[in-house]
Amino acid sequence: MGKNELYKNEEKTELALLVSVDTGEFDAQASLAELYELTRSAGAEPFGSLTQKRPAYDSATCVGSGMIEEIADLCRKHEIDLLIFDCELTPTQIRNIEGRTGVRVVDRTMLILDIFAARAMTKEGKLQVELAQLKYLLPRLTGKGTALSRLGGGVGTRGPGETKLETDKRHIRRRIDSIKEQLEQVEKHREQLRRRREKDGVVTVALVGYTNVGKSTLMNYLTQAGVLAKDMLFATLDPTARALRLPSGKTVMLIDTVGLVRRLPHHLVEAFKSTLEQAATADMILNICDISSPEAHVHLSTTRQLLEELGRRDGPVISVLNQCDRLPDLHHVPLIGNAVRISAVTGEGIDRLLQVIEENLPEKNVRASLLLPFSQSGLAAQIRRDGAVLHEEYVEEGLRLDAMVPPSLLGAVQEYTIDTRGV
Repeated sequence: MGKNELYKNEEKTELALLVSVDTGEFDAQASLAELYELTRSAGAEPFGSLTQKRPAYDSATCVGSGMIEEIADLCRKHEIDLLIFDCELTPTQIRNIEGRTGVRVVDRTMLILDIFAARAMTKEGKLQVELAQLKYLLPRLTGKGTALSRLGGGVGTRGPGETKLETDKRHIRRRIDSIKEQLEQVEKHREQLRRRREKDGVVTVALVGYTNVGKSTLMNYLTQAGVLAKDMLFATLDPTARALRLPSGKTVMLIDTVGLVRRLPHHLVEAFKSTLEQAATADMILNICDISSPEAHVHLSTTRQLLEELGRRDGPVISVLNQCDRLPDLHHVPLIGNAVRISAVTGEGIDRLLQVIEENLPEKNVRASLLLPFSQSGLAAQIRRDGAVLHEEYVEEGLRLDAMVPPSLLGAVQEYTIDTRGV
């Protein structure tokens, strides 16, 4: 196979050889298949892959000496631009592999960080990506070989930039501290918004699941949100929230979140923890999978496990089997109990999904018009603390309130109610 001459944005697409070491710790073939998609999402073209079974990674070159020679030969013969390893490499391994092959090396973590750097649109998303990249690169400032030999131009080079990476470690640490402070402010603001939504009785429904299973397509179908929905990994990075009106007339807030991948680098889990926690604290979670994937039940269980790690203990988590139009005969799939089967492309099963959402709505604040006598000032204070006052006015008979009343106070305010309606 000759050198790939595809062009994208007037630049030649890099030709990448993928390398996997199967130590038996995980499903190497499934992970490698995902690496192909990650490579395409990053803008490179996979040439092919090599897999070596070993009891452990070689400390010098990750693979054995025979394999490294085979890799070097392929790189010369087919003019390979990039080597992508399906594991996390040490600086020494990167330097040695590049020295033996003459080709730039990127590991799995660098590849995912690179995709995130290209996809981040909001200030928060860019800060989170930079934080993850700097934490990953800090112990790798020396010995990175050709990876820092030129300014960014290719997969694995996007993000903070060469000038940041060449400064001393103290400067890098100061930048990390600065980013953390900025993200803490963003997180405080998000927490204030979340508490406000709770007081206002807004129900939040989060779409979670592996990347490229159709979350954004479903979001667009339900809310006409205009979220980027492409057949690529991590098409959506920054969370998007839109109002969804249910058949009963009630409105919920639908949140689209960043997709997951197997063996998600801990740098990213840590950096995006606040964003992921936003999904974990939602009133209801739609755990979406691609039913046509042989890994569907693994994806569902892995997502549930991550939600538990993020503190999700209560509240409904509904399994949603998307893309059922690709696999119309599901009777032989005994996998997922009472999961809802849909197609976000054709609309099949959407009515049932909306019904299930309504059936699982939590009790929320109820909007009520009240006339409280002056002797019930304590009750008014409770409503202000646990609910939300939309309008208040002192009249001759007492305090007139238009308020969102929490379920715990509905009994206490019943005799003072002028009008109520659910929100």
